[in-house]
Amino acid sequence: MKTIETEAVHGKATFPALVRPHHGSWPGRAHKDAPMGGWTKRSLDVAVALVMLVVLSPLIAGLALLVYISSPGSVFFRHSRVGYQNRPFGCLKLRTMVANADEVLEQHLQLCPDARDEWEQTKKLRDDPRVTPVGHVLRKLSLDELPQLYNVLRGEMSLVGPRPVPADELRRYGKSSRFYLRTRPGITGLWQVSGRNDTTYKRRIACDRAYVTHFSTATDIAILAQTLPAAMRSGETS
Repeated sequence: MKTIETEAVHGKATFPALVRPHHGSWPGRAHKDAPMGGWTKRSLDVAVALVMLVVLSPLIAGLALLVYISSPGSVFFRHSRVGYQNRPFGCLKLRTMVANADEVLEQHLQLCPDARDEWEQTKKLRDDPRVTPVGHVLRKLSLDELPQLYNVLRGEMSLVGPRPVPADELRRYGKSSRFYLRTRPGITGLWQVSGRNDTTYKRRIACDRAYVTHFSTATDIAILAQTLPAAMRSGETS
């Protein structure tokens, strides 16, 4: 599988505002087996995730009911993603696609060569026939990702981190995969507040690398603060 070389992280005001060199940001040898950020990052994750689950539980229940009555199939979708130190985990989302999504995708790619090229390059489709009408809204506002708060409590994800990807996609990262594997993937991250679908695939990988290289708690807080405004003005995520 062809790997993707990252591009420079210049040209967006978000980068200099959020990612600055931080002395001692990369854990020392004594902490080489711990996820990046240590107990400070983990404590923030657990505290915020617990509060959000309590506050947002009525919303999550309402959205789950909407998914149930609008499209046949299960309410939640669990997809295998690569976590810290290459450990697989089931990443939770509210289902936004039709039940036979794999069949619909394959048929669409066979009929549309341009869509196949787009899929092979980015693993995303701007006009995705698998997504339900309710799913379009959930994705546009990133509401389908709310169940991942449970992944955070389980220690499989962090509030802020690299975008969680499946194993076949991570292989495309090449040498940059070592940065991804150094921390837990996040519900939100630098890519999400830096243009999301307006960025290239190379830039997305560069975002993950820049975040890990220059990690600080202040950066996490800044990204969290910008996530909701970014979600409101952005397009869909995968």
